[in-house]
Amino acid sequence: MKRTPARISQLVFLALFLILFVQTEYRGRDEINAAVNTFFRVDPLVMFSYLLSAKSWTWLLLPAALMTLATLVLGRFFCGWICPLGTVLDLVTSRIRKTTPIRALRGNTKYWLLLPLLSASLFNLNLSGLLDPIAILLRGLTFLLHPLMGLTAREGWVALYRLMGERRDSLAPAYNLIRDNLLPFRDTLYPLALFSAVILLAVIALERFETRNWCRNLCPLGTLLGWLGRFSIFKRTPGGLCADCGACRDLCPTSFEEGHLDKGACVLCLDCQSGCPNGRVAFRPSLDMKGAGPLMPERRVLLGGMAGGLLLAIPTRFRSPEQVSRTLRPPGVRSEDDFLKRCVRCGECMKVCLKSALYPAAYQAGIEGFYTPLVIPRLGYCEYNCTLCGQVCPTGAIPRLPVEIKKREVIGKAVFDKNHCLPFARKIDCIVCEEHCPIPEKAIRSREITVIGLDGISKIVKEPYVLEEICNGCGICEYVCPLETKAGIEVFAVKNRAPISQNPANPPANPYPP
Repeated sequence: MKRTPARISQLVFLALFLILFVQTEYRGRDEINAAVNTFFRVDPLVMFSYLLSAKSWTWLLLPAALMTLATLVLGRFFCGWICPLGTVLDLVTSRIRKTTPIRALRGNTKYWLLLPLLSASLFNLNLSGLLDPIAILLRGLTFLLHPLMGLTAREGWVALYRLMGERRDSLAPAYNLIRDNLLPFRDTLYPLALFSAVILLAVIALERFETRNWCRNLCPLGTLLGWLGRFSIFKRTPGGLCADCGACRDLCPTSFEEGHLDKGACVLCLDCQSGCPNGRVAFRPSLDMKGAGPLMPERRVLLGGMAGGLLLAIPTRFRSPEQVSRTLRPPGVRSEDDFLKRCVRCGECMKVCLKSALYPAAYQAGIEGFYTPLVIPRLGYCEYNCTLCGQVCPTGAIPRLPVEIKKREVIGKAVFDKNHCLPFARKIDCIVCEEHCPIPEKAIRSREITVIGLDGISKIVKEPYVLEEICNGCGICEYVCPLETKAGIEVFAVKNRAPISQNPANPPANPYPP
């Protein structure tokens, strides 16, 4: 990488991205003041998808609106100066031997990705996060690379401690420093971890065929920024290759096709200007739109892309009743439809979940919910006093709530399975779920009843029951159930996710109609 202003900016923003990524973690504090969600809040693709699907505005995306205006004036500078995935590609591209470019990816392929995504958003299906470059990089780091680093580091320190013998205590300060500032808070194995890493590696592997292959031919964010950048007042002169010199073709990572500059593909890295052997290249303000290329894709591509979004939106909305009943969302989510319209599928909420309750959905929430966060109580539970997931959500899909309000938010309702729960199925006492219920008034209680045991002898057993009016569905009861595999109590989604009573000691009779 040459030390041009653009390259220095790239490295600074990549370092900032990684620092914020590491800080988007539980570090012993209840508040996360700086998170990697900042990069999503300046992402125009996230903003446009949100506006089209939610049909509303959130001030959380004001930075993305400012980035859109800046792109209209300056051009597609985000890709060449800020984008962390673009920086990663620039760092590795010189180390990958190039082969013949894939011609099938040239031309309108990028519009066949962007237009269906935006069109689907218009029909209330927001899937742009699946192909957003920042989300691709973040998911690869969150679901595989960072947990793998933590596991490797911890196992390595254990081996090193054994080798050090009596002198191992001298290593403790160094390990504590790394653990508290770099390693993940807990070891978690995520579904879709390998799939996320494969997608990230595939984007990198495209560099084998062409420099910035993903950016120039596929990236939907880059395509959107490129289209906005066509309106930029800055124009490169000369607009193509000089007759006596072709140095720009070798220097430019994205823009030159058949000797002409594609203004929508130019990432303003300024390599052509700094590397021009004759000093002819300059970027100057100009209102002349000549040479900017067509402002709209071909009619068949435009109409076909919009139709593709509609056809994509219809089948992906289907979910079986069983999927609906077990789709438990993070606290504060009231409407499943509104949540899906806003969720970026970035994985930040899962990364900060204190008790490993959140995992990316694969098939559980249908195609529409792919990569969205699910609460899986058998693997973890929602900590009663934790609000971290709402703090890091970039679009407010998971609202940021004060602790006292969050405690009353309903995730689901606990239901006993009388075929498995020990007091019902085997007529023996078990009050583990009642003991662990975090609600002060106890949403799970027990009463003594006389039953006939399996041995035919009458005895008194504590029979548990759920006080639905104050149960918030945190899932700790299902998590701590001592039965192996299937728990004797399960949390199911409810149609009405309104918060529980302000005064749970005197709840209403039944605020959750069927």
